Amino acid sequence: MHTRQGPSDPRRPRWRTRVLVVIPLLVIGLITVGDVLAPASVRLSPLLIAAPAMTASFAGPVLTACVGLLAVVAQIAANASEGFLGSTGRLTEVITLALVSAMIVLFRAVLDRHMRELNRVRAVADVAQRVLLRPLPVRVGPLLIASVYLAAEPGAEIGGDLYAAARTSHATRLIIGDVRGSGLTAVADASLVLGAFRAIAHWPVPLTDLASHLDTALSAERTEPRDKAPGAGESFVTAAVLEIPDDLPVVRLVNCGHPPPLLLCDSGVKALEGQAPALPLGLGHLAAGHYHTEDFPFQEGDQLLLYTDGVVEARNSEGSFFPLAERLPGADGGGPQYLVDRLHRDLLSHTGGHQGDDAALVVLERHRAER
Repeated sequence: MHTRQGPSDPRRPRWRTRVLVVIPLLVIGLITVGDVLAPASVRLSPLLIAAPAMTASFAGPVLTACVGLLAVVAQIAANASEGFLGSTGRLTEVITLALVSAMIVLFRAVLDRHMRELNRVRAVADVAQRVLLRPLPVRVGPLLIASVYLAAEPGAEIGGDLYAAARTSHATRLIIGDVRGSGLTAVADASLVLGAFRAIAHWPVPLTDLASHLDTALSAERTEPRDKAPGAGESFVTAAVLEIPDDLPVVRLVNCGHPPPLLLCDSGVKALEGQAPALPLGLGHLAAGHYHTEDFPFQEGDQLLLYTDGVVEARNSEGSFFPLAERLPGADGGGPQYLVDRLHRDLLSHTGGHQGDDAALVVLERHRAER
């Protein structure tokens, strides 16, 4: 996740602060000299308040206080050189400058405290998001994998979309899904599905049993007697659950209402449309939890693209959807990471950088298994 560095961000390079502090020092020097050289009727020293105010925009309270003190000393020196140090009006100016500088330092200290608290919260959130949506391995078994996640919520790394991978003794299993809804409820449902997948995907159970387990886990969570947020219990999760054997050139798929994966092979781009798609997870009770596995060819060198509807439903300024299938021909040959990076750039270009929904892309390529 990329975050902007605020004025109190501890990651700001110290050399930058040291360079910037030259500006208020020059301001103090120029105003002081100008006030001394100008006619008595022209008063420039009240402008010295600009120096601490300027410093507070990029430095902490200590440096701001030092600049403010220097500004007060400069104003006293300017008044003394003109012989007006004992004047009531000039003393009022000095006291006013000192009080306003102190207020600026106080506000800078309060802002720094809030920024430190915010940085701690961000650090905890970053860790929680990485634990929830773990990065996929670059290589597992005979597969090369690349992925990208685009959260619609600014500053977030996860929303209602999800993906995960797990190994069995003879195959690799993956899931990609999309939670209906948004906000904390969607994140909670995504966390539940990911946890259930990781708990059982390693075991040598049939793929249909794995899908049934995910549906049961999601449905059982809703029956727990506790207060829930608005919208909780009403969502469902579209998902594609896959298994890719190490020694067979196939991909096994249980599709639970999810957009079909796209296969990139020598003959072109093919959507893996199943003959018996199931209902989304969380709605399996409506069909007695019946799931069916379908096999599709997945040869060495083929690429398999998994995605969520946030990709194909992304709109540009004219309201046109992102033409995913049209962007794929000619995109192969560079490996999974190349394809993911290219689609990522195309998607951001299509939407103008404004993602209206969470979106996830995962590309798999079959290579020879490591010996």
